[in-house]
Amino acid sequence: MPSIGELVAPRRMGRDFRWLLASSWTSNVGDGVALAAAPLLIASMTSSPILVAAGAILQFLPWLVFGLHAGAIADRFDRRRLVMVANAARAVVLLALCAFLITGVANIWIVLASAFLYGTAEVFVDTAGSTLLPMLLKPADLGLGNARLQAGYLVANQFAGPPLGAFLFAAGHAWPFLLEAVCVSLAIVLISRIARTPIPPRDATGTTGSSAAGTKVHTDIAEGLRWLWRNPPVRMLVLIILLFNVTWAAPWGVLVLYATEHLHMGAVGYGMLTTASATGGLLATLSFGWLERHVSFATMMRVCLSLEVMMHLAFALTTQGWIALLIMFVFGFYAFVWGTISTTVRQRLVPHELQGRVSSVNSVGVFGGMVIGQALGGVIAQTWGLTAPWWFAFAGAALTLLFVWRPISQIVSARPVLDEVQANEP
Repeated sequence: MPSIGELVAPRRMGRDFRWLLASSWTSNVGDGVALAAAPLLIASMTSSPILVAAGAILQFLPWLVFGLHAGAIADRFDRRRLVMVANAARAVVLLALCAFLITGVANIWIVLASAFLYGTAEVFVDTAGSTLLPMLLKPADLGLGNARLQAGYLVANQFAGPPLGAFLFAAGHAWPFLLEAVCVSLAIVLISRIARTPIPPRDATGTTGSSAAGTKVHTDIAEGLRWLWRNPPVRMLVLIILLFNVTWAAPWGVLVLYATEHLHMGAVGYGMLTTASATGGLLATLSFGWLERHVSFATMMRVCLSLEVMMHLAFALTTQGWIALLIMFVFGFYAFVWGTISTTVRQRLVPHELQGRVSSVNSVGVFGGMVIGQALGGVIAQTWGLTAPWWFAFAGAALTLLFVWRPISQIVSARPVLDEVQANEP
């Protein structure tokens, strides 16, 4: 009988993968605590839907400002060390916020500024961190590796963290952020145990090699954008993620108000929404192996995006908290499947030396879409009420699904970069 450790992270995937997994899971505990505590903190200082949405916007806005630069930097330097330095910056911001809260001088503007600074450091953490897995695992193990990282995200960030964050927030506004600082610091220690990752290779797949020492960061960014533009499958995948995140984020930016004022679920009930989605994600974790063997990636992607459309409609219509919990359970299931498939497909198609830059463009699409969507959601909710963003999301997601239905087949049928290189070798 295999041990639990062997089942979670098989020995063939190596010790470094286990350290990466432990660091990711630990960091996600802290992020999950803040997932509930941060909106509750902002909502305790203001009832304006625009300012509530601004809290999420200012955390993700740095992706639009620094995202592409972070990708180029990740392709130049030791990615493990970059994650450690950026996480240290996150810990400093959190400790400063705790000091403001404990001394009683914190206000909405200090909290919003902290969200922006924290989000800036997180850009470099996530960009560099996303490139480590393809460097540690063989292409055949990327699906399993991404599933394990996603499982940790679901358990720590979505399942355990938010209820704990809501509970700690009720005990004292500073407690959840202090715990998050501890988790981020421990994540630094864990990832430091990974063997020093090499600086990404150059010209391994015929790229221009402009990322060599002495070139400008803007030159590196341009190279990554050119590669992406000339690769239709990856380009379309990034576009899909951008469009669906605009529609998804519109209601999500005011979800705390929707849950507490429209559904009357209270602070703990709001935290339970993310717990419900994590429960669905855990079921997807157990089912993913079977799904991968019996259902094509194209079919799964189409089903996931179709469920996204129906999820928005269901939230627009419901007035019951228990129904919202069921909807979030289904959301968690298909969101896990979508996240695992889309990440695996992208990592298999992108050369190692471009992983940082292409990943950063993808993340700019994710968070850029969230910034746009949350800004729209705040204005729509303020003007037409808390259910209006869900109707906007339903209509927008339905139209987007019609646009991307056929190109999905081209995305999943594209040949991995390694296959193309080997085919061209004499």
